[in-house]
Amino acid sequence: MSNKNPKLVVFTDLDGTLLDDTYSYENLKPIIDKLLSMNVSIVFCSSKTQGEIECYRQTMDIQDPFIVENGGAIIIPKNYFSFPPECSKHTKKYDIIELGVPYAVVREKLAKIKLETGAGIVGFGDLTAEEVAAETGLPLDLAKLAKKRGYDEPCRLLWGNEKEVLAAVEKEGLFFVKGGRYFHLLGGSDKGKATVALKDLYVRAFGRTVTFGVGDSPIDMPMIKVVDVPLLVRSSSGGKNARLVVWRNVLRLVTQKARNEPEFNVLAEQLSTLNCQTRTFPEAGPEN
Repeated sequence: MSNKNPKLVVFTDLDGTLLDDTYSYENLKPIIDKLLSMNVSIVFCSSKTQGEIECYRQTMDIQDPFIVENGGAIIIPKNYFSFPPECSKHTKKYDIIELGVPYAVVREKLAKIKLETGAGIVGFGDLTAEEVAAETGLPLDLAKLAKKRGYDEPCRLLWGNEKEVLAAVEKEGLFFVKGGRYFHLLGGSDKGKATVALKDLYVRAFGRTVTFGVGDSPIDMPMIKVVDVPLLVRSSSGGKNARLVVWRNVLRLVTQKARNEPEFNVLAEQLSTLNCQTRTFPEAGPEN
């Protein structure tokens, strides 16, 4: 069906983008609340697990679908769309579209990679919840949820030849994505593929749809590249206020688009060009 005004959807990373380095979003809460009051869908697209993201969704009172573990799966609340999406599995609360390689397979392949390269690679699967909490600064309850992974393995390369490791990863049909603290070992999908799949469902449900993407690191680039309006959090230009500056731009753009103001197209084009120039990305924040 077609609407006079398009459906507006904001895809956003969490760590370093919506959350600060203490995992708080308090200074952005008024903006998030305003977006929700305007019926804007906010889709978390993160390396975090389903359990972790559910905690933030509950805190922020967000009811929209979400993408877990760097595109490993799309989690859709029951009856969210007017049609039943084609899914891999169903639970009482969700329809789930699985895109990534299962975590058990990732761990099995990681063992082969370590054996082949002799590299010292330590993943979340090798750590206790207490050790994950100590490394990341997460509260213990969230660290326990961070260990309940379905698709993506955050890991550290303690020693070894990075090029040899990357070659071994490719040989196993997986890939490494480098963040601030961790490599993420995964396969089968990424944030971009998951975003495109979910965008297609929004278009099918609402017709005209405009998507925004907010991220801060190389992990987010697949998502950033497939949305209509990409925005990057750049500490080099915004300092400690970088997140706030970008989210103010999101609110401004969304408000203009919701009102069908012609200035939106000009501003969106300027921001997209400004924020998506080829450049060296900053290291990601404490992305799990």
